[in-house]
Amino acid sequence: MIRVSAVSYTNTLPFIYGLEHHPVKEEIQLTVDYPALCAQKLIDDEADIGLIPVASLLKLPEYHLVSDYCIGANGAVNSVYIFSNCPVEEIEFLQLDPESNTSNNLAFVLLTHYFKVNPVRLINATDYGELKHPKAAFVQIGDRTFGKQNLYPYAYDLAQEWKNFTGLPFVFAAWVSNKKLPEKFVTDFSDALKLGLDNLKEVFKTMQMRDDFDLEDYLLHKIDYPLDAQKKEALKLFLNYVKELS
Repeated sequence: MIRVSAVSYTNTLPFIYGLEHHPVKEEIQLTVDYPALCAQKLIDDEADIGLIPVASLLKLPEYHLVSDYCIGANGAVNSVYIFSNCPVEEIEFLQLDPESNTSNNLAFVLLTHYFKVNPVRLINATDYGELKHPKAAFVQIGDRTFGKQNLYPYAYDLAQEWKNFTGLPFVFAAWVSNKKLPEKFVTDFSDALKLGLDNLKEVFKTMQMRDDFDLEDYLLHKIDYPLDAQKKEALKLFLNYVKELS
């Protein structure tokens, strides 16, 4: 059995649907985890494939992109933010998201190269998300951000800010293996992911909708799933920035 670790966020539900409704399900052992744990499982060889935050690629001695799909965005994604008490140019303290690696690094890249600021970075803040200081901000990703955009004085969508900075889309997570896998399996796996994306109406039937966030718009228009040439270019550029800042 091929061990597969997928992200437990809403944006992965089409992939999960496809994997559960395609014959490839007989070949895999599927678990769902938060993004940083998906990456750690791949690093520790506790999984063979993971939908991992792309910044974690730099921690893998060997990796292979194993599908034509990703968790990406071409403009605003509506689920990856810096929430702040003040304009971004005035941020002095930035709490990092404990569930994220890529989005924390994306925030670093944008703050350094685009906004030209260098706030103190707070890891595992005990008051994470409370913004007690007037110059405080925090990074947050995924379902925890739904409906929060108007709850803070300032909300910066990091996919949109990356687009403003580079003109490119962004890849948050990609399907990656830590070893070479059989070509037929890789093809079947990618076909399973496509099956889920082709059946979004069925995926919506399995979801509990929200009054404060348009989940259908989110999956249909904000998440951009194909891992195309522009996204691969953006991924290479982002990883170069991360290596430069490390």
